[in-house]
Amino acid sequence: MTDVDASQARARVYRRRRIVVFSALAVVIALVTTGGVYTANALGAAVPAAAPQVIDPEPVAAAPQPLALPGFGSYAVGAVGFDGLVAAGNESAPMAMASLTKVVTALVVLEAHPIAAGEGGPGIEYTEADVDIYWDQVAQNSSVAPVAAGSTLTLRESLEAMLLPSGGNYSISIANWAFGSVDAYLERARAWAAEQGLAETQLADTSGLSLDNVSTATDLVRLGQIALADPTVAEIVAKPTADLPEVGTVKNSNKLLGTHGVDGIKTGTTDDAANLLFSADVPVGGSSVTLVGVLLGGETHAVLNEAIAALLDSIAPGFHEVVPLEANQVLAEYTTPWGESARARAADGASVVVWSDTPVDVEVRAEPVTLAARGEEVGTAVVHVGAQEISVPLVLDRAIEDPGAWWRLSNPGALG
Repeated sequence: MTDVDASQARARVYRRRRIVVFSALAVVIALVTTGGVYTANALGAAVPAAAPQVIDPEPVAAAPQPLALPGFGSYAVGAVGFDGLVAAGNESAPMAMASLTKVVTALVVLEAHPIAAGEGGPGIEYTEADVDIYWDQVAQNSSVAPVAAGSTLTLRESLEAMLLPSGGNYSISIANWAFGSVDAYLERARAWAAEQGLAETQLADTSGLSLDNVSTATDLVRLGQIALADPTVAEIVAKPTADLPEVGTVKNSNKLLGTHGVDGIKTGTTDDAANLLFSADVPVGGSSVTLVGVLLGGETHAVLNEAIAALLDSIAPGFHEVVPLEANQVLAEYTTPWGESARARAADGASVVVWSDTPVDVEVRAEPVTLAARGEEVGTAVVHVGAQEISVPLVLDRAIEDPGAWWRLSNPGALG
């Protein structure tokens, strides 16, 4: 081999070595670069969310409550704070209200002349004109309460004379005082009834003496609820008696008052029928439910009262307390791909008072969780009771923490 041939051979070997070295270097660089990108991506990637395994409580429903329903007339009973009616029969039939009309008179007058709590309101001076009204009502066989010319009663006392013994003469005198005339009062009273949604209620006078004063049991339950919401009316109709200056002691005509939980509201009597718009408090656990009802068309008040007493006694046991959720009750469980677990618990308990067989159901709305601290809110438990809903937050009972670098690097397929 010549020197030239040897030199060329050495050059070829050098070139091959350089190619191998640089190729190996490129592979090393590629591996380092790829590994660094993977590591960075793995350590910075979001961990997968853990889906909740929901634990749905069983719905609660009692047996239907049997009722002792009246076998006559038109009636309806509702409960304050509850949807619909507890009991009803012929509730849409228009019937004469009689003296239940005086409840409207009281509310409309008090709208124009409200009485502050603990006060008697403005004074009303009674004159010979009011005495004439008294005798005119006596001649029409209307219920009345004594009145003396020259006497002054507060508005509260005047309302007591109208509502307790059902003094029809006072309904006219109060309307004249408040609005200037009965016609002006009726204009406002009819508008007021429409505003209150009493669409089937027709008003012809202040006292109910006219049979043209008509309403339905459904409307009258609504009227009773409005009356109880007025503190002056609610206080007056619950009184068995009242001592009035220059009038004497007047007695409440509601003979059921103080029995069967009854604390109001107003009697009504026509030549053919006895009516009662009533309210009663029913104890349930540590609270109570207020019932408002009406029965129209009794043969006598004795017959009417017996039917209402039996109805109330049968309704009362139908209200009961249900506890669909306990505080700290487990409603969902979480398990992460890296082996951590936590439970969603009700932050608070929930109790509800229900009527009869009204179902109580709990809907669990738990959300997926990635990383979260102990006590973090992760959803809601919604208690459904008829149209009512009660929401209780769901919170984690332990933290769900990051799985760490090793799990991230060794589980590339689990990372988002």
